[in-house]
Amino acid sequence: MIGITSYLVFFLCVVLVLSILTLGLNLQWGSTGLFNAGVAGFYAIGGYTHAIMTAAPQPQYLGNFGLPWIVGIAGAMALTALAALLIGLLTIRLRGDFLAIATFGIAILIQLVTLNLEPLTGGSQGLSRIAKPLSSVFTTPLAYNLFYLALMIGVVALVYWALGRILASPWGRVLRAIREDEVAAIALGKSAVRFRLEAFVLGSTLMGLAGALYVSFIGFVSPFDFLPILTFQVWAMLIVGGSGNNRGALLGALVVWGIWAASGVTVSKLVPPSHAAQGAAIQVILIGLVLVLMLLYRPRGLIGERPMVSRHLDG
Repeated sequence: MIGITSYLVFFLCVVLVLSILTLGLNLQWGSTGLFNAGVAGFYAIGGYTHAIMTAAPQPQYLGNFGLPWIVGIAGAMALTALAALLIGLLTIRLRGDFLAIATFGIAILIQLVTLNLEPLTGGSQGLSRIAKPLSSVFTTPLAYNLFYLALMIGVVALVYWALGRILASPWGRVLRAIREDEVAAIALGKSAVRFRLEAFVLGSTLMGLAGALYVSFIGFVSPFDFLPILTFQVWAMLIVGGSGNNRGALLGALVVWGIWAASGVTVSKLVPPSHAAQGAAIQVILIGLVLVLMLLYRPRGLIGERPMVSRHLDG
């Protein structure tokens, strides 16, 4: 019973981290129409920044400053926002497939940097001994994980509430107007480039926050946590849950990660270790099948976007 509870708590913590990632992507794509295929890159920036700032000092690394947990969280968000601003200034005028290709290439570049910049990132060995909030207070892993689950619920609730308020504001209505008809929005005096850039930076900052929360929960980070498959998973979560709806983003994270985790356990039981690589491919195929079925029978996702109450571009 304790083992099942421990796994369930761990599962929910990961789902909540992925929920923040999906909410960030929903702001970019669901509300603004930005095709960001570099989710894993911004997730990695947040995760590695937090690790470098808070990990216990070790002489072989340039980083590992041993700073407090909250400083690492703030630093991860700030550096991710700065990186998103610089990347956005270079790519935000690109549209559709071109923006996707550019952001995907940048994500691959970031992952290669984390793999090869060993004095700072630990290379393929990664970084460990990362700061965890109040870890000394709890005597068992389950007790700590329950605390972290409560912390994650609070963070996700705060992010959900803040995004709801932002998207209901005039700024959020302009984003949706740009998504629906950019020419009309520009004709009404709105700077599409500025609003798109702001949405790109804010959504990417949430991805950096998710990366920092993930590595502080696991206590370890490596380049293999940020492979391109992560971007595919997050996009699947948004499509399955319902693009343009924050509730759909949360539901999609739960459903898709549940399918991924359950299929992983099933494959590990049924497929011999000698065919582990082929077994892992089954998980991707299964998520792909779910996506195809959703696009065929529920193209708006499990919870579709609610109609806009007002289309005025005031503010």
